[in-house]
Amino acid sequence: MLTTMASPPNTTTNTKNSPALSVGIIGSGIMGAGITEVFAKAGHSVVVRSRSELSASDVFSKVDGSLKKQLKRSAITQQDLDATLARIRVTTSLNALAQCDVIIESVVEDLATKVALFSELDAIAKPSALLASNTSTLPIVELARATARPDKVCGIHFFNPATTMSLVEVVRPITTSDETIATAASLVESCGKSVVHVRDDAGFIVNALLFPYLNNAVKMYECGTASMQDIDTAMKGGCNFPMGPFALLDLVGLDTSVSILNALNNASPDANCAPAKTLVQLVADGKLGRKSGSGFFTY
Repeated sequence: MLTTMASPPNTTTNTKNSPALSVGIIGSGIMGAGITEVFAKAGHSVVVRSRSELSASDVFSKVDGSLKKQLKRSAITQQDLDATLARIRVTTSLNALAQCDVIIESVVEDLATKVALFSELDAIAKPSALLASNTSTLPIVELARATARPDKVCGIHFFNPATTMSLVEVVRPITTSDETIATAASLVESCGKSVVHVRDDAGFIVNALLFPYLNNAVKMYECGTASMQDIDTAMKGGCNFPMGPFALLDLVGLDTSVSILNALNNASPDANCAPAKTLVQLVADGKLGRKSGSGFFTY
């Protein structure tokens, strides 16, 4: 079922004045909602697909709530808010994405799940459509090989929260064409984001460098070198980082962090990437960070 929240406006507001596209988003979590808001605010029409009507509609509610906060602090106008919401539709059917120019998945970080999804999307999407993944570390080439259009598959990796983080990694597997990468980069830049280009290596740029550091912070705590609070304070004050490692792990999500570390370790076994015992135990206990209300800290 496709629910139209409002009729799309005739005008667009994308930052680079590039043509407005129809963007499909698969996933109703924090990242799915954030990416939806980014594209809709930039003037692109967005179709959001989730597995249930409730979760699909929840994306619209999350965007609405985010925009109302911006309106309250005069960051946007009521006209901006209305126009952005008018560009968003929600659905429970993949077929509703058939005419999208670009489709970006942001589902669970599981390779088999994503491979199956890309195979299904390949059969549904129009031949010219670009298929992209928001995966933070899984191999894009495996997703490309699941389709009959490997030249039109790439990574478009947003960071959490997508609405405020300025960086997006555009990831190029060996199968992808120059045209696909150019289209992906142009689309991202139209939203006012900064693009970095990266080869399809595990963890890409940011996570390949970041997560061994985060993991070692947990191991340092386990050894009793310092408390979590003091480690966080030290990295903020000593390295000018905006957040300490434990606060950042809670923001990213401990389950996501373990998944990234496992992917890095599987790609190239390294003691720095083998998930720390405390991380694994917290995930097993359902303490996933901010999204569950507790992780290393309580929220």
